[in-house]
Amino acid sequence: MDKTTYTPPRMRTIRQTAAETGVPEYFVRRLVKEGKIIHVYAGSKALVNLDRFIEFLNGGGAA
Repeated sequence: MDKTTYTPPRMRTIRQTAAETGVPEYFVRRLVKEGKIIHVYAGSKALVNLDRFIEFLNGGGAA
């Protein structure tokens, strides 16, 4: 039996994403509103996939 480990995505709020990446909060918020980065809503809070956001910043195209 092949056991694979599952690593859940690192989801962060817009504020946490901005703090961890050094990007202005308004920029992250704009990308979320424009649908340019991977995110989900938990209630009224947007949660950003941190790893995909970093890929986006490094020129990985649309996240």
